[in-house]
Formats: sequence, structure tokens, C-alpha cells
Amino acid sequence: MDDSRLRPDDTTPVYVISVAAQIAGMHPQTLRQYDRLGLVSPDRTGGRNRLYSLRDIERLREVSRLSGEGVNLAGIQRILSLEADNDRLRAEVGLLRAEVARLRPTLGSRPSGPGGEPGTALVVWRPRPADRSR
Repeated sequence: MDDSRLRPDDTTPVYVISVAAQIAGMHPQTLRQYDRLGLVSPDRTGGRNRLYSLRDIERLREVSRLSGEGVNLAGIQRILSLEADNDRLRAEVGLLRAEVARLRPTLGSRPSGPGGEPGTALVVWRPRPADRSR
């Protein structure tokens, strides 16, 4: 039997706070504080108990590492936000590159300039200064 179906992926919240704290090498109260600050926001059960995923635990370890290097919690929050923005932008660039690759063959069917090459003309419009002599 293939037991890979039974193993959760990195984003599945399965670890209660005591287990997540133990895996991350932290005290459960530290995890509660990070949750209050929005540094690591685990899922909640119907009874409002926190459930952490492996990705959450990795984030806890990253917070701990940055804190150990002397970065304060506000700085850690900013770093994590910038890293998330960076990940989002990289994904967007990947999608745009795929779109360019998909559209590239159709560029050859566009009207061409002199010599059969695609046109590269650029038109710049600048408004004339108001004529004050009138």
C-alpha cells in the first residue's frame, strides 16, 4: 500500500502547539507570542486550538535564527514580509516569462518595418509650451 497518501504535505496543519514548540526547540509561550504578533499564524481548530504545519515550524525556526542574530521582532516581521513579497514577485515573473514564451511565436506575424524586420519605431509626444505672446 502506498503510504505517501497518509503523510501530510508541508502546508497541512497537524501539530498541536506543544509538539510544534518541541520540534522548533521553543517554549509554547513563545509560539503564542509570535502568533499574537503575526510572525507565525497557525490554523485553528473549531475549539480555537492552534495547529501548526511543517512550513509554520520552518518559519518559527527562521524567526528564532534571526532573533539569535540580534534582529528585533519588528525587524523580523519586516524581513519576513519582504521575503514573502519577493516570493510573490518571483512567481509573477515566472508567469510573465511563460506568457512571453507563449506569445513569442506570434510576434513574427506582425507587420514588419523596412528590410522585413519587426518595426522598432518609438513615438514620443511632448506638448508644446503655451504660447504666451497671444
